[in-house]
Amino acid sequence: MRPITKKPLLYRSVNTRTHGVRHGSYCAYRYERHTKSEKSSSSNRGSMHSHQRHGYDYTPLFRFLLSKVGQSWDTVFSEANARLDRPEPVFWMVALHESDKKEYMCTGESTYFSGLWVDETGLLQKVNPHLTPEQMKPSCDCCTHTFNGVVFPPC
Repeated sequence: MRPITKKPLLYRSVNTRTHGVRHGSYCAYRYERHTKSEKSSSSNRGSMHSHQRHGYDYTPLFRFLLSKVGQSWDTVFSEANARLDRPEPVFWMVALHESDKKEYMCTGESTYFSGLWVDETGLLQKVNPHLTPEQMKPSCDCCTHTFNGVVFPPC
């Protein structure tokens, strides 16, 4: 009898405890909570606990999805969903409807991946299969930009 091997997860934990790491809140609430001005009344305030989930890197998921282009969407999604903590990150990259298609997606300041979609036959396809890193333009000169793991050439 062969031992059952468990496939690795399609996400990984990243360091969020490092000094200076900020995740979108920028601590604006702490400067308003004890003021009596009208703009900070309790009816306008939201929860102190954000609904964002920080600390996960889904790069393994995006590489997995790119490797499955041309295969049945139902099979790919069921395997990916079994190896994830939640299904939402799959749909950051994969469009199920024609109106949601994007040629590429950005996962940070300088990391881009090809956009994917499910065609009418149920196969996973790239939105623009001819898009290459040479056609991409970096937004700044100070960062190293990548497209599907390949570094962009500088302008």
